[in-house]
Amino acid sequence: MAATASYASPEIGSRPTTEKPLSLSAIVTIDRCVNKCVPKRTLGGGVDGHEHDECMRMLSKRNIVEMLSAGLGPLTYRLRTELGGEVWHWNPRGTWSDEGHHCGYWTSSSSITDPITISYGYRLPRRGNTIDQANNDGYSRISDGDENSFWKSNPYLDPYFTHENEEAHPQWIVIDLGTRKLLNSIRIQWGTPYARQFRVEYWSGNDPMHLHIDQKDEWRTFPQGVVSDCAGRDSTVRLTNSIIQAQYVRVLMTHGSGTTTQASTDIRDRLGFAVREISVGNTDDTGHFADYVVHNPEHHQTIIYVSSTDPWHRAEDIDYKTEQPGLDFILQSKLTNHLPVLVPVGVFYDTPENAVAEIKYLLTRKYPLEGVELGEEPDGQWASPEHYAMLYVATAKRLRNLSSKLKIGGPSLQNFDAHLLTWPDQSGTRSWMNRFLRFVRENDSPFDFFSFEYYPFDNVCADSAPQLPEVPRRLQEMLSSLRDDGVPSEIPWLMTEFGYSVFASRHEVDIEAALFHADTVGTFLTAGGNKAYLYGYEPDTLTDELKCSWGNLMMLQMPNAGQKLHRLSTYYSAGLIARDWMQPVAALHEIYPVIIEPTDAPVTAYATRRPDKQWALMTINKDPNRSARLAVRFRSSDGIPSQKFVGEIAITQFSREQYRWQDDGENGRPALSNPPRQIQRLASEYYELPPYSVSVLRGQIRN
Repeated sequence: MAATASYASPEIGSRPTTEKPLSLSAIVTIDRCVNKCVPKRTLGGGVDGHEHDECMRMLSKRNIVEMLSAGLGPLTYRLRTELGGEVWHWNPRGTWSDEGHHCGYWTSSSSITDPITISYGYRLPRRGNTIDQANNDGYSRISDGDENSFWKSNPYLDPYFTHENEEAHPQWIVIDLGTRKLLNSIRIQWGTPYARQFRVEYWSGNDPMHLHIDQKDEWRTFPQGVVSDCAGRDSTVRLTNSIIQAQYVRVLMTHGSGTTTQASTDIRDRLGFAVREISVGNTDDTGHFADYVVHNPEHHQTIIYVSSTDPWHRAEDIDYKTEQPGLDFILQSKLTNHLPVLVPVGVFYDTPENAVAEIKYLLTRKYPLEGVELGEEPDGQWASPEHYAMLYVATAKRLRNLSSKLKIGGPSLQNFDAHLLTWPDQSGTRSWMNRFLRFVRENDSPFDFFSFEYYPFDNVCADSAPQLPEVPRRLQEMLSSLRDDGVPSEIPWLMTEFGYSVFASRHEVDIEAALFHADTVGTFLTAGGNKAYLYGYEPDTLTDELKCSWGNLMMLQMPNAGQKLHRLSTYYSAGLIARDWMQPVAALHEIYPVIIEPTDAPVTAYATRRPDKQWALMTINKDPNRSARLAVRFRSSDGIPSQKFVGEIAITQFSREQYRWQDDGENGRPALSNPPRQIQRLASEYYELPPYSVSVLRGQIRN
């Protein structure tokens, strides 16, 4: 057994403790199997887009060998361009809708030529959102101070493509004035096409972009905020004869003009709505208008949110700062483990034609595909469920026509707290996923799997000790909420990304990362999940994103050129799960529920019955200073007396005795990095779990 002494890094501020160990019991219900899985097909990793010249450096042959040694199986390809509000040229060869000017709507070539080794996204010159979810270095064209630039909504949400009435998918702009202001006027400088009808509203509460279940705020129309006969150009509207105080203002647009100033025969140029600049403020008794909107390019502007953005762009809009590894490079590499790969297509900032060409290309190449994921955090892009569902359906139906065997799903939801909400529809429904699914079902669209992401902690500058015990509860609440919202239980649930936080921190490279990883996988599989893809599969370097600690989502650290990769704590927890808690064989494992008593203890446990008929109990002690003495019992739900481990027990433990992080700014590295400790011993009344540790107890019970 491991020593009872506590090993706390001095940088954390903890000191060795002489506190009495926690006394706990783990009770495994042996006649209630809650899930079955094959680890080589269940425990996977993801590869993503990165900064310029990083992909090939990360994915060198030597690094790929080290990645595979962690024991993960299936692979998912993640799409960074969608997060950045960009169009993905997945194949650099292709055609423009306006070939003569190298602009318009792009479709990559589905013809087989040389293998694709690298690809890029293209920034959208008609961008509407100030904020994006990637590098966040773009800006809205609505408040950039340039009357020659403009935002335009996605033409594929126009009635011409949706075949619905003009009010089915109204487009909107939300202006965040930063603080509550006294308002009575709005000025809109329209582009073409413009809205013939629109209304202007204000939010009654604090924040319409991040909703909570107990909030009942709503959009309220200004007394004179309805315009039914707009002629475009520059429109100034007196919204109220008095004054209304608000921070958020929404312009809701219907009935497009169907006009364009471009010399174009492409119908998409005439669909949707376009706005050059927008101003919101107060007109005094003298007629003077005080504009509260800050008109500047980049991030010195008033924050704007929009319902959608036109994927029109130009050759000059290529973003060389961010790159995607080439599809051929990934799908021909050893990273696939000879297993089908989950691949993405662009949806919200792309065209159905480009998505179809991509999958046609992959099918022609005869790559085995686990599925096609439509969506990269559309909820995080502030997409209305019906808007995104419309684009999903348009793409999914075309993909299904390529092959009836394709598995199509999504939408790769962003992490959320308990409930994923949006503004209520006419029936008062606020559930994003419920409304998305309803639209998909009503349009008879394929939805073969459900995908989501899990990054529970935003405040990575805080101590990890109170956060880690929250990991299972937060994930369980998410899953329960999604079931309540109608996500079918009979289709596979894929956790296509998970990590401690979307922000880099020390917690992601220190021992906490291993605890988080094991706890998340155990919770997900016990709850019935099908596949869990670790984010941070590729080797990476440290960053100080929030200026409070150096770290990153990674299991392998790239030091200076030519040096061996550092194995981080998540690397070891991945192997512990795949080779100790489970068997590295292509056979079914059964998952069983475990209860820890007392229930408020900072310890969790997850049980599996392996193909070799051994029971394996994975335990996570999330107390940074106190060890735990765990009594293990196996019992049936029918009241049969409980059983214990018998004979020889194999124990695998990973704690600060094996791994410690040396905090040294950008030069931080593991001061100690050893594999989990392996112990063979006879079964006993209790088993000791070191502070901040992951342990696997494995053996037989009496039949």
